[in-house]
Amino acid sequence: MIETNFTPFPILTTDRLVLRQLETTDDKDIFSHRSDNNINTYLEDFRHSSIEQTQAFINRVLNEIALGKTILWVITQKGNNKFIGTICLWNISKDELKGETGYTLVTEFHRMGYMNEALEKIIDFGFNTMKLKTIEAYTHLNNNSSIKLLLKSNFKQGTPKKEVGINRLFFSLANETT
Repeated sequence: MIETNFTPFPILTTDRLVLRQLETTDDKDIFSHRSDNNINTYLEDFRHSSIEQTQAFINRVLNEIALGKTILWVITQKGNNKFIGTICLWNISKDELKGETGYTLVTEFHRMGYMNEALEKIIDFGFNTMKLKTIEAYTHLNNNSSIKLLLKSNFKQGTPKKEVGINRLFFSLANETT
């Protein structure tokens, strides 16, 4: 059985980052992030058109965390609580012992290795704390940075069990310790 009780919320740290709990006060940063053209280049149904939409999104995510369906961390630099991105495990399946990862980073923090650090940390959490057997990821076929990140993290490109869309690729990572 996988562990999906996220109370108290697990704050994760790396050498340079703190992955903390999403807060309602993150609404302005998340709205700005989710309405950014660069961030939306390869994403579908991600863009927010109002702060109210962002607030509803935050409330939905917090509810899903409470129900053990999702866990989403806000990425911050150590010593600074300011939002620079998000990373999550969602679509958690207790039956199949798997979850899906998703991540975004504010453009000015791209190509600094932050997402690699964050992904490494949540893979460890997913496999060793939650006891997932598999972590999956979907990315746009032209999102070379995301593809490189997944491959660097040992994800393998494969064929999904469900339809992924015409412009998306599927990757999975198996827990080798189970």
